[in-house]
Amino acid sequence: MLEWRHLQGEKVKEYQASVPFESVEAVDPKAEEAQLVLRTRQGDQNALRELVNRHRVRLIRTAANVLRDPMEAEDVAQEAFLKAFRELHRLRDDRAFASFVYRICVRLCVDRLRVKRAEPAELEPRQEAQGGSIETRMLVEKVLNQLPPDLRLTLVLREMEQMSYEEVAETMGVPVGTVRSRLHTARERFRALWNIATREGESY
Repeated sequence: MLEWRHLQGEKVKEYQASVPFESVEAVDPKAEEAQLVLRTRQGDQNALRELVNRHRVRLIRTAANVLRDPMEAEDVAQEAFLKAFRELHRLRDDRAFASFVYRICVRLCVDRLRVKRAEPAELEPRQEAQGGSIETRMLVEKVLNQLPPDLRLTLVLREMEQMSYEEVAETMGVPVGTVRSRLHTARERFRALWNIATREGESY
């Protein structure tokens, strides 16, 4: 009986070995996106729309965090997509489309910030905020607006977007060491400006 079971077991192993094993591989998001980019290059509008749908929300959120203006963030995201598709020939690795369009969006945000800083500030009376959370958000925006564009962007990408140092470096096109240095400076300046702003608020 034992010998018969042993023979049965050997036969089962032989059968299993003779059957080709088809592994179920997990879908690689980057490979899938590379296919969409390839189809977009070939004029497939459905693939283009799919790429937009994949990244639109993230681009708008990032632009809104940087610019502090939801309406302007929508415009920047749209401009980033248009520029990305227009310059798709510059993309060497189709798997890196996400980083490609994200960098374009960030650079457009920096350009707009620099223009804003060059313009004379407009002092407009603000409606009195109701609730501490609204007041805090307004104060954060005020302090962020006083930071230079590079420092502000570094702080937003690291603290609000929760990006790693490596991701921030890739997005901004600078070494990781520069990101760490800028982030340290940005935090120090933000803290100092925050203390000033809160003291001014208490004096009223």
